[in-house]
Amino acid sequence: MSTNKIILGIVTAAVAGAVIGLLLAPEDSKKTIKKLKKKTNDLAGDLIAALEKSKAKAADAAGQLKKEGEAYADEAAGKAEEYVDSAREQVGNL
Repeated sequence: MSTNKIILGIVTAAVAGAVIGLLLAPEDSKKTIKKLKKKTNDLAGDLIAALEKSKAKAADAAGQLKKEGEAYADEAAGKAEEYVDSAREQVGNL
């Protein structure tokens, strides 16, 4: 299961719990609506922050993979040159 799905599940459960709790609380409806809006905005901010953090981690991982891929490509190119040079040497010795 991906991190984003887990975060989304946690945020959804938190919002549902907050809504149920506030709706069942013995307070004025205007206060309840105000609290709901504040809680929803807070949770949305938390979700955005978590998604941005996940995005940054993904970008870092992609950058690292790119560097590793380039290193392997350079190594393969070096080996290919060695093999070509070796083949030319062997052909020249014939």
